[in-house]
Amino acid sequence: MPAELVDCHTHTVFSDGKSTFEENMRSAIERGITTIACTDHWGRPEFVDCSIEEARLGKYAAAIERIRVEFPQLEIVHGLEADWYAGCGTDIAETRGNATFLLGSIHYLEEKALDWDEDMRIWEELGADALWRLYAEEWCKAATSGLFDSMAHPDLPRLFALSGYAPSIDLLPLFDSMAEAAREGNVHVEINTAGLTKDFADFYPQKPLLSRFFAAGVPLTVGSDAHHASRIGESIAEAYRYARSIGYASIDAPTVDGRWRSIDISN
Repeated sequence: MPAELVDCHTHTVFSDGKSTFEENMRSAIERGITTIACTDHWGRPEFVDCSIEEARLGKYAAAIERIRVEFPQLEIVHGLEADWYAGCGTDIAETRGNATFLLGSIHYLEEKALDWDEDMRIWEELGADALWRLYAEEWCKAATSGLFDSMAHPDLPRLFALSGYAPSIDLLPLFDSMAEAAREGNVHVEINTAGLTKDFADFYPQKPLLSRFFAAGVPLTVGSDAHHASRIGESIAEAYRYARSIGYASIDAPTVDGRWRSIDISN
């Protein structure tokens, strides 16, 4: 019997997505998704420019309650993709409301975007080697902070490796540190299928990193990182196969009441 399909990373027009909740839910049903986590971007500082506006967080929560009624066949999880930055713990505590699932991510270093090709300042200032070191250091702090349920796209800096910003250092020691931090922090990590649409055409995280997470006993979530309804649930089954090839027999999905449930992907 095929494994149940879940998508634990999605976006809407409340942040930088292009589709409404309703459009995302209809797409989820068409693709056989049973659980979908709504994880629009959140971060209070101005440099987190893809975030939900703070004044709209209440409307975001109300919209999730409304679509739960409209789409009772789906388990719709109220989540946020919260950026890691100095002081984010206080901001999250003050603003998370009823969100029961927090994806942690690092899109900014030294208040500069690291994944936007229209602003490459941090890459030009630090260079790929120093950026990777700083990213891994901050990632380990985030993973052990106790703030997050799962860490999104763990090796995000690989985004520009084919655009002249490939590191020259051996990344494996950094990956070892990240796996140990995830284990120590008792946090999940995400297989993110959006990497398949990038130049490098692969999942986040890459195999050497995912293998280390597996060896450390770190559990998984899986998400499409869809910013358009047409990408909801994209390549989730393939992500299961990828996880299985590393040795994982299950992935976890968040529930509406803040617990976890395990999904068998062994077949």
